[in-house]
Amino acid sequence: MLCSLKIQESRYVPRVDPFQTLLHTEIVKKMIRPIEAVFNTPSHHRVHHATNRQYLDKNYAGIFIIWDKMFGTFAEEKEPVTYGVYPRLNSVNPVRVFFSGYVTLLRRLWQAPSWGYRLNLLVKSPTWAWQQEQSSKIDKRVN
Repeated sequence: MLCSLKIQESRYVPRVDPFQTLLHTEIVKKMIRPIEAVFNTPSHHRVHHATNRQYLDKNYAGIFIIWDKMFGTFAEEKEPVTYGVYPRLNSVNPVRVFFSGYVTLLRRLWQAPSWGYRLNLLVKSPTWAWQQEQSSKIDKRVN
């Protein structure tokens, strides 16, 4: 009975899974303008999975791309996408891949020079942390 109740409940709960699945295609290049303006489309979602420099930390939308446009995290697909994870991982172990971002964040939090820096690590984009690390490396080379 519990199982049948769950099945009945799921009929009435809107599901995002089919929509998310349809986003993962290269068959659809661009959609009509009104849809591209409001909804997350395959083109927008390819950008989300890209490691191209101009696409990093872009297009987080699940359904509505308007949020990315409002918060400045939108990028239009203008050149072919290179898929992957940035920085590159030397593993195909799914557990390692899943937790690698958390491990990196915890390491950065532990080694942070101040509480303000730690707060920035939590609220700013991963690109900010990378830029801080790069400028720190340059400063060490100059001194």
